Amino acid sequence: MQSPLFAFTEAQTQERYALQNPQLLRVALSGHEDVLARKGSMVAYQGLIEFDGEYQTPGQRTARSRAGEGLDLMRCSGQGTVYLANLAQHIHVMDVDHDGLTVDSSYVLALDSTLHWETIAVDSQYGISGSGKYNLNISGQGKVALMTSGQPLMLQVTPDKYVNVDADAIVAWSSSLRVQMQAQTHSSGVWRRRGNTGEGWELSFLGQGHALVQPSELLPPQNAMIGGGVAAQFGMGQQGARGQNQGNIFSN
Repeated sequence: MQSPLFAFTEAQTQERYALQNPQLLRVALSGHEDVLARKGSMVAYQGLIEFDGEYQTPGQRTARSRAGEGLDLMRCSGQGTVYLANLAQHIHVMDVDHDGLTVDSSYVLALDSTLHWETIAVDSQYGISGSGKYNLNISGQGKVALMTSGQPLMLQVTPDKYVNVDADAIVAWSSSLRVQMQAQTHSSGVWRRRGNTGEGWELSFLGQGHALVQPSELLPPQNAMIGGGVAAQFGMGQQGARGQNQGNIFSN
């Protein structure tokens, strides 16, 4: 049997996390440390691997019910290799260090079982598409595999160079950054979404760290009700952007 398909063979490596191609991740398990993967993301495996639903603590369940943000995970354990993918999205492996990583749960493919995650409130806004009101803060020492639609862009944030990102394009950022959610409008266009530019809500990052952006975004609803009243919908008044992370945490 002959075919050009035989060129797509397994990439040989000793790394625990190894990309087989931009959309397919291989994770090696030695029986000592499990990996937590998105439910249903396994496309193949070799060896003696077991898959179990991951237990959620009462705190995680409460955060999920209140915030609508959380991780639907399965625990992969045993000895062998497991191959993970999700809708042919691009996969990127990152090291989580003492700075921590804040990410939308929809972009998480897998993470080391030694990492800790909790749901945090990013800003006071509510009902905005994209990053929304809540995100996940991942901390500890280990690796996490993120997904993007297309090849992403990593932007550096410094005290003298803050970064603004579309709320529907942001994937993850350093947890040490201050975050402000806002809608850039002016008097002539305040009742129209960014003066008919097609741009809506955005996140402003300040401090020292990085922000990961994907080349894809969803169109926010034109009639989204944000906070309380029309003023809040356009980022104005007391219900508008606060200018700093509120720090509300629902932990596990």
